[in-house]
Amino acid sequence: MVNPLLDDSDLDFGMPHFEALRLEHFAPALDEAMARQSTAVERIATDPTPPTFENTIEALEQSGALLDRVTAVFFNQLDSDASPEIDRLDAEYSPRLARHRDSITQHPGLFERIEAVWQARAQLDEEARFLTQRYRTEFMRAGAALDDAAQQRLREINAELAELTSRFDAHLQADTNHLAVEFDDHDELAGLGPGELSTAEAAARERNSAARYVVALPLPTGHPWLSLLERPSTRERIMSASRARGSRPGANDNRPLVRRIAELRAERAGLLGFDDHAAWVTADETAESPARVRELLQRLSAAAARNARMEQSSLETLAGHDIAASDWSWYDEQLRQAEFDFAASELRPYFEADRVLHDGVFFAANQLYGITMHERDDLPAHHADVRVYEVRDHDGARLGLFLYDAYARPSKRGGAWMNELRTGASMLGGDAIVVNTHNIPKPAAGEPTLLTYDEVNTLFHEFGHALHGLLSSARYPKLWGTNVPRDFVEFPSQVNEMWMLWPDVLENYAAHYETGERMPQRLVDKLLAARKHGEGFATSEYLAAALLDQAWHSLKPGQRVDDVAVFEAAALADAGLDNPAVPPRYSSTYFQHVFGGGYDAGYYSYIWSEVLDADTVEWFKENGGLTRENGDHFRRTVLSVGGSKQALEAFREFRGRDAEIEPLLRRRGLE
Repeated sequence: MVNPLLDDSDLDFGMPHFEALRLEHFAPALDEAMARQSTAVERIATDPTPPTFENTIEALEQSGALLDRVTAVFFNQLDSDASPEIDRLDAEYSPRLARHRDSITQHPGLFERIEAVWQARAQLDEEARFLTQRYRTEFMRAGAALDDAAQQRLREINAELAELTSRFDAHLQADTNHLAVEFDDHDELAGLGPGELSTAEAAARERNSAARYVVALPLPTGHPWLSLLERPSTRERIMSASRARGSRPGANDNRPLVRRIAELRAERAGLLGFDDHAAWVTADETAESPARVRELLQRLSAAAARNARMEQSSLETLAGHDIAASDWSWYDEQLRQAEFDFAASELRPYFEADRVLHDGVFFAANQLYGITMHERDDLPAHHADVRVYEVRDHDGARLGLFLYDAYARPSKRGGAWMNELRTGASMLGGDAIVVNTHNIPKPAAGEPTLLTYDEVNTLFHEFGHALHGLLSSARYPKLWGTNVPRDFVEFPSQVNEMWMLWPDVLENYAAHYETGERMPQRLVDKLLAARKHGEGFATSEYLAAALLDQAWHSLKPGQRVDDVAVFEAAALADAGLDNPAVPPRYSSTYFQHVFGGGYDAGYYSYIWSEVLDADTVEWFKENGGLTRENGDHFRRTVLSVGGSKQALEAFREFRGRDAEIEPLLRRRGLE
């Protein structure tokens, strides 16, 4: 085996030969894959025969298969198990990949052939017609119709943006690791249970820290342990470290990158004929315009801010003094206990990770869609912590592989996400391989992995993305699985969250890790009663981040920002969300979603999709809930469709009408 990335894998399901993969394989594989696609594209563009769907659109889909496979493995490795060496490769190859994409989308001969196929679209079936439309739209949005000088500047911008977003991610990961908070005195961590202390000790050992305990930082501003830690000084140290990421002078300062990324995106939008980057992004989403996004966000923000202030007043009454952002979770937990007579920590013994996964997440999917999951210890994965599952349909047909990478480590970027290592598009004849990656703190050897409520919710959420891929029946790679508008992609994953607390599902997985006793009904009742608790804070911190994203990407071409902190403060004040006790879920210098993760001008997508999600939950409740009939209907109309039709058309086929916002308002207490 010369290069496991270039050879077709002989492993079951086409699983890459991770056991043979070395860092030195990436560069030659990327070079070869780009070269092969360039040759194929030139052959398509110069084909002397008249353009047809087969010799142009289908040929383009096939041309990128190898590069898609190589980059999928490369970027999965970069996200989940990075190193200085792979960071350097990313810094080198991200601009090269951007230039490679530009060389295709700005190829004049190729665009002419796509346009010819589009003009003859009446001859095509629905999926082929939609694919042709996608290619035509993408080429036009990438500058195919610009003159040579404008295209050259566009190529320069795209290459620089690829380099800058890569550096942003590398800086953020390094600073997150650097700012992990060290403690020697056990008393400083008063309030943490044995599981949390074990995790902090394990983190110290993993980092070779001289300290006894290390509290690693998650991607969001807040930390789940802030609700447990008794000492205000400890909470403040953790919150200050979290908020400092990327905002200090030095090697990991992200402030210059944030300013430059926003400026370049605005300039690119102007070249392409748009007022700003947000307009360029939303024109190809279901929202269609920044005005519609702002309308939704502003409609919600006033009510959310009002609810957060009411919550803050209650917390300060309980505390007897004003509270800081670092204190909110602590006093909120005290209030929850007083009002609902239970603590969030009471749930954790019933949320053992393996049981949640198998008897909760997998169980719900089996009840809805008939699919089964079987662990495959014989197949290699990209890290020793990763578990591999074979996924089969109700009739035994192969659907693909599901890889689960649960634990946090210094080499993994923060947050949770779904990647695909291999498309399941039928045109290429392969099996889907999808990955769910989380950042659950890893306990010491022999200790159970007990999850928080939010971690269980995240597990169900990310598996919703996995189902969107595994159950897709789209023929073409560009339309397969989660290749849908960004403001629709969160919809299926948010729907999957509903099963976390569905009675039949909760009963099946929520068992005490030591005794096996099911979660007592009294605790279930209290949990359900407390579901809206804290929604003012949760909605406000999310909306603050979403509106901050919109503010950065509403900059006009040529407009400059001198001070990131001043700009951020002004944007939050304009939105009425400048409450110091409720900071945005992500501040600019660690907002990985929009400055490194592909959600630029699109972080609103979560709440936009939640309108569809909340309405869908109502439909399931009205139609009997967790049944195969309901699951098959959702699968047929939404999950299997992938991106092969207009997203809102798929929703209308599922729901029988457009979505209504009232279920979302009720869910978040914003009526």
